[in-house]
Formats: sequence, structure tokens, C-alpha cells
Amino acid sequence: MIDLHTHTIFSDGALIPAELARRAEIKGYTVLGLTDHVDASNLEFVVTRLAAAARDLDREGLRVLPGVELTHVRPEAMASLAARARNLGALYVVVHGESPVEPVAPGTNRAAIDAGVEILAHPGLITEEEARLAAAKGVLLEITTRRGHSLTNGHVARMARMAGAKLVVDTDTHQPGDLVDDGFARVVVQGAGLDKADFDVLQASALGLVRRLVSPVMRT
Repeated sequence: MIDLHTHTIFSDGALIPAELARRAEIKGYTVLGLTDHVDASNLEFVVTRLAAAARDLDREGLRVLPGVELTHVRPEAMASLAARARNLGALYVVVHGESPVEPVAPGTNRAAIDAGVEILAHPGLITEEEARLAAAKGVLLEITTRRGHSLTNGHVARMARMAGAKLVVDTDTHQPGDLVDDGFARVVVQGAGLDKADFDVLQASALGLVRRLVSPVMRT
């Protein structure tokens, strides 16, 4: 399992990075992305700590990557914060998309895509136009196993198929019980209206991103 969207005690997660990594390893993970919630107020604090954790936890069999999730950031500030996150050491940037269960500012999806972030998480009722732009810019759209945010997985999958955008499947883990194995993730992918074999396609998209981010070539 490659999961590029999880949270630790450095935002609203329940676990320190070491325990999260150990629990993910037991679930069969090969890649774990640490992407705590950030805005301008805590960006430097979080990135430096996740980068240190990733250096310590990265090992044979489990690649641990430091990222961030820009969350409830004003659309007009998205590009500058994404660039700052990368300059501070985040290997990739996730944006907290326009989920139907939170009051995310309208325009967040488009701002994230325009900024060229790596993953647009739980993008809710993303439009076909936005999905086509994501495809053109190489922004991955997320199918999520997380309750609430997953309500629009089917819509996201349909827009991605129409637009030719690539998808990933992530857990958005906050609690230990949020981590899933390959079997459950496959069920979520099928529940989004995709084919049984599409889980492997989504994981290949995630692996392609990881290989672009990490040098030398991954050990998986």
C-alpha cells in the first residue's frame, strides 16, 4: 500500500510519526507520506519536524516521505504557500480540497491545480473543467477511504475518467484505525465505481509520483 496522505500529532493526528510508521508497516505499507495540516502560521514548524521524522524513519521496506496538506488556505495564497513549503523541505504538497463535509472556500480546487500541487485531496464536486486542468498539469486527484470526505468519491472518479486525470487512493489517516490494508482500499476503489483492477492503476500513479520525488530510485 502506498499512502501519501496521513496526519500525526504535529497537526490533528493521534500518533507520533514513529508509531504511525510502525502501524503502517504492519498493515503492509511500502510508502507512507506524512502530510500534516498547515497554513502560514505553522508551516515552518511542521515541515522541519516531518522532514526530521522522515529521515529517521525511512528504511528498507518502508519509504517515509515528508509532505504537507495546505488546509483552509485562502485560494489567492495557495501558490506562494506551496512554494514556501517546498523550499522548507516538503517533498510534495497536498491541498485540502472542497470536501462536502467542511466549509472549504470556493475556488480552492482551482487554486490548488493552478499552483501545480502534487495531490488535490477529497476534491468534492470537482468540475469537469477543473479535472481537465488537473490532467494537463499532472495534479493527482484523490479517492479517499476517510469517512465523510469519501461521500463524493464516485463523482471524483467519474470526472477523472471523463477528463483523463490520474487518481490516487489515500487514507487521510488521523487515528490508528484509519489505516487500511490493500484489501479494504480495493473495496473503496470499487465503491467509487471503478473497476477491480483500477486499484493497481491508482497505486501505479502514486508510485510514479514517488519516483519523481525521491532519489535514488525507490527500494520498492
